[in-house]
Amino acid sequence: MGNPRVVLARRTLGSLRSEKTIVLALVIQLFIAGFSSFLVVGLVSLYDPGTANGDALTVSVGVTGNASSDVAATIADDDSRSVVPYPSQAAASAAFQRGDVQALVHATRQPGGRILAAATAPEGSFRTTLVVTELKGALSTLERERRADLDHRLERTPVDLPPDERSNPYFSFTYTVLLPLLAFLPAFISGSVMADSMAEELERDTLSLLRVAPLSLPEIVDGKAIALVGLAPAQVALWLLLLWLNGTHIANPLALLALVAGVAAVLVATGAALALRVGARREAQLLYSFVALAVFGVASLLPQSPQNLIARLAVDSPTTLTWGLLGVALTVAAASYTGLRWLAGGAET
Repeated sequence: MGNPRVVLARRTLGSLRSEKTIVLALVIQLFIAGFSSFLVVGLVSLYDPGTANGDALTVSVGVTGNASSDVAATIADDDSRSVVPYPSQAAASAAFQRGDVQALVHATRQPGGRILAAATAPEGSFRTTLVVTELKGALSTLERERRADLDHRLERTPVDLPPDERSNPYFSFTYTVLLPLLAFLPAFISGSVMADSMAEELERDTLSLLRVAPLSLPEIVDGKAIALVGLAPAQVALWLLLLWLNGTHIANPLALLALVAGVAAVLVATGAALALRVGARREAQLLYSFVALAVFGVASLLPQSPQNLIARLAVDSPTTLTWGLLGVALTVAAASYTGLRWLAGGAET
């Protein structure tokens, strides 16, 4: 019959086919990875609306005030923005209410040469996000220009401004949002399935039937963990292959898969431990969700968050700290699983 743990692992994987929610989540991830080159264009437009070009998304800005000429020149410097000057705030407000312009900027020159700009944008809609993004970019550019014009008045040289560089939004979105999502979601699902499966066995009192195999409780945990911890990097390997076929280069794939396996091991151990302690599916799932979110929240406070680790490895720019944190993640995974087996052994007695 083979190794009972492997048999149990196969049974666990087979049972996933009846979980419609999990199957749907896997299909959605498969679709995203398989058609990433098409989906990323639309997703980036939501992630950074300023990247979308075209006349339909051009923001017209009404400008007033005694410094309107300075502000107008900066706003009109980008093809995604157009400027409409108005003689007074009242006239500009009336045009804004009619919909002739999508935003207003009232700029006044202060006695010391500084420019005070007050911006008005429409209320809640997709257009609002676009308008705010464009105004923020224009006013940031104006701030840099004014600092450069007035730096001769400074008695001391301040800290240099960072270079005005804008990264490719598609590159940024793919490696900092899309790839971490595809990498960590399978690990999160594996932990959730482990919590649900163990709690279900306890609720239905079928663990005693599994022990007839014969399997001890730690061996039952092993069988389920083999399937669920292994499933996460297997999925991510497929996602990486599909991204590569779509033209997205992924560096250090083995390190990425090791990180995913480590995170999956931690989450699977967490889910199983909560199920053993709680023994009820609904409560175990709820606790697992809170604990998993807390784990990712705490991890985001690290010098390099899990998302940052994925991005650095994928673009082939890891540092010594990156490799060190990867080692820490694998060590925590081993310790978590060792603790789970100890807990299972104690629960059996």
